[in-house]
Amino acid sequence: MKSPKEYAIQVIRDEAQAVLDLIPKLDEQFDRAVELIYRCHGKVIVTGVGKSGQIGAKIAATLASTGTPSFFINPLDVFHGDLGVMTRDDVVLAISNSGLTDELLRFIPMLLQMRVPIIGMSGNGDSLLAKYSTIHLNVHVEKEACPLNLAPTSSTTAQLVMGDALAIALMEKRNFKPKDFAQFHPGGELGRRLLTTAGDVMRSDDLPIIPKEMHLGEAIIHVSKGKLGLGVSLEDGKIAGLITDGDIRRAMERWQADFFNHTVDDIMTRQPKMVLPTTKITEVQRIMQQHKIHTVLVGDQERHLLGVVDHYSCMI
Repeated sequence: MKSPKEYAIQVIRDEAQAVLDLIPKLDEQFDRAVELIYRCHGKVIVTGVGKSGQIGAKIAATLASTGTPSFFINPLDVFHGDLGVMTRDDVVLAISNSGLTDELLRFIPMLLQMRVPIIGMSGNGDSLLAKYSTIHLNVHVEKEACPLNLAPTSSTTAQLVMGDALAIALMEKRNFKPKDFAQFHPGGELGRRLLTTAGDVMRSDDLPIIPKEMHLGEAIIHVSKGKLGLGVSLEDGKIAGLITDGDIRRAMERWQADFFNHTVDDIMTRQPKMVLPTTKITEVQRIMQQHKIHTVLVGDQERHLLGVVDHYSCMI
């Protein structure tokens, strides 16, 4: 008798193979489905019964979160007033493994009468669902991962993957960007990172401001008190240069006893990295990684210093 682990391995292999078997089934019908949804002026209404319905609800959620207005409706609810949510501008994605689900098929005549285009997704290309669909997506699987070949396993996985394929293809066609994704996920960690700006997290109080004429021996004290590992030099209220504790250490090694005779002006970086307060944190992180720095200055268009963002400020 197989161990539980061996059964699990077989299930994963069966479902993985079912997914791979979808690739040869991708044809011009898939391209047409993407184009139909892309040009849809209304909503994508996903429907299905039982396990296919549960998969449909997830597909609808994925579409909605990636830029395609979409929601799930149970075909049984259509007979009790929910048909009113549909218009001719919508597209229906109907999911059924057999393509013969009675509750779903009773819904089809209503759609045909309203002239709402139907994208059918089933494992039976000769089914009534396939016959009456505007476009049919074939998600046929050779067998379920269930040892009895009864419980929906491989078939529902294939439906889910085909739905994901539609959503991602539409993302690419819409040129959907991370900032767009964040707008649909403002409450999540990704949304916070993509929507948060430098102005939201910058330190703006008690900034270590030092004149460029200050001797380095005194500058050390100001940099240490600032607790940011840097000092900013201003000229006419604008950013003129930046020194870091690393700059100071390297200057000490270079000049040794003569170190105290030098000023901030001798070692400061005259064009430090600066961002606007509206710059997204993700862009600030990219700048830090690209230039191997731990802090970025925040200023306005005239280079007036507004604040400082360090590596830890970005860890939201």
